[in-house]
Amino acid sequence: MSTDFNPQFSRIGEILVHQSKISESQLNQALAQQKNTREKLGQTLVDMNIIQEEDLTAVYALQMGFKQADNFILLEADSTVAALIPEDFARSNRVLAVNRNDSTIVVAMEDPEDLVAIDAIKRLTNLNPEIIVSGNTLMEKALDKVYGEIQKTAEVSETIESITVISGEEGFQEKVDLSPDKASVEDAPIVKLVNLIFIESIKERATDIHIEPMEKLVYVRIRIDGVLQIIMTPPVSSLSGLVTRIKILSKLNIAEKRLPQDGRFSIKAPGKDLDVRVSILPTVYGEKIVMRLLDKIGLDFNLTSLGFPKQNLSIFRKVINQPYGMVVVSGPTGSGKSTSLYAALKEIKSERTNITTVEDPVEYQLDGVNQVQVFEDIGLTFGSTLRSILRQDPDILLIGEIRDGETADIAVKFALTGHLVFSTVHANDAPGTITRLLDIGIAPFLVGSCLNLVMAQRLVRRICKNCKEGYTPTLEELALVGLDPGKVTGELYRGKGCPECRNTGYKGRLAIFEMIPMARDLRKLVYESANEDDIKQAALENGMVPLRDAGLARVLDGTTTIEEILRSTVEDL
Repeated sequence: MSTDFNPQFSRIGEILVHQSKISESQLNQALAQQKNTREKLGQTLVDMNIIQEEDLTAVYALQMGFKQADNFILLEADSTVAALIPEDFARSNRVLAVNRNDSTIVVAMEDPEDLVAIDAIKRLTNLNPEIIVSGNTLMEKALDKVYGEIQKTAEVSETIESITVISGEEGFQEKVDLSPDKASVEDAPIVKLVNLIFIESIKERATDIHIEPMEKLVYVRIRIDGVLQIIMTPPVSSLSGLVTRIKILSKLNIAEKRLPQDGRFSIKAPGKDLDVRVSILPTVYGEKIVMRLLDKIGLDFNLTSLGFPKQNLSIFRKVINQPYGMVVVSGPTGSGKSTSLYAALKEIKSERTNITTVEDPVEYQLDGVNQVQVFEDIGLTFGSTLRSILRQDPDILLIGEIRDGETADIAVKFALTGHLVFSTVHANDAPGTITRLLDIGIAPFLVGSCLNLVMAQRLVRRICKNCKEGYTPTLEELALVGLDPGKVTGELYRGKGCPECRNTGYKGRLAIFEMIPMARDLRKLVYESANEDDIKQAALENGMVPLRDAGLARVLDGTTTIEEILRSTVEDL
């Protein structure tokens, strides 16, 4: 910029032309358009896609002689400082307090010429405002994030005030009712804090709750769409009370702090009944708690909604309607294996068939299906239960997981004696599932004879529909997942982040699949105890789509992102 040009004595249009952000011709077009819209010139230029909102903010800050606010300054604003300005005032005047010292408060504003608002801030805080300039979109996102945190902090502060350790005399509640009208004013603060954790987790559709002690704080994180996110950080003095309360609910030994413990209980929230599986593990800073939330009546999905591609869906439906044989789904914990099998049972159940399941735990309650919960402590194991079920005249059997040779042997015998068997196995991919069954100890000729379908799956997060935006990927991004630039004919998509998705850019999940229908040549390889590489090569020749390629197909159709595929799948080296 030349030394004789002073932006503080220039108009917005002149500054933009001087910076070569726009041309004289574009300025004249915008001025003509402005006469019709009566908007400010800067906003007109943004609406006409001549400049970006960030360009306008930068130029406006330059004109006014203020610093420009960036994402970090606003989105990481100190919530205790922001709380000095009431939320209603902040939203109506488009301001956000981000920092302070003894005499000054740093305030982001969309309109730094709003002297009335500046004067009101000075009176509200008794501090001198130091103004920085923000654009509309960034301000909206920051207000939602920061004041959302303030609301949660206020609730937590109210509940942890005067926290004390709850003793075993409080008693055991088999069901915790989280309905607001059921809360007692005499409840100990720690009880309210535990209820608040559950309410927030249920509201955010969380599958797991982690309560993790650190040196000075306790991190409370919940798993949303497969990824952990912090929801609150109560003081470390609250840990003993939290652990005691949850142990009491789970009927665990509150005096034992040196050994791991496992338990369970149920909670009732408005419109939901959940089973909670509790695991407690001693760590150097205290006992860590992990709770799995299982919605007992939340079976609101079907095969179509799971994300099956059309061809895979046709194959899967054909196999699950066979009168006998075995269908095995593999993947790591939390990959949606059980969900896929429940969706299959939901589709094929009828009054003409006897369907029985053996599970640990029973994750969903399905009407018309006989579900058995394993209790190994009293001898009700997978093996003993399956032997009894054989005398119950089943047509279709779901075994929650094949963990050992005994369970595998019974499952195979069921499949070979005219029953349709569904089960899961922990394996990395579909070819590895077949070799895993052989490793467990099933004879190759039995595996080859009974298997109808092997399927591996993963869950990937969906791009949030509310903040979805197109972008052009770099060659480096495409190379990371081995995607040929020639196959990318248009834009890819990602989420910008919004309050709807907790600023993650993702909301909801779908499954990606790697499917092997057992063709004649594959059965022959299994009979011959072929290695995993040979089975995989034959499966590829028969049309198997690897997990990585299945994920990339969902990237290209705008459902998920490259980042998610890198997180969920591995490259076939």
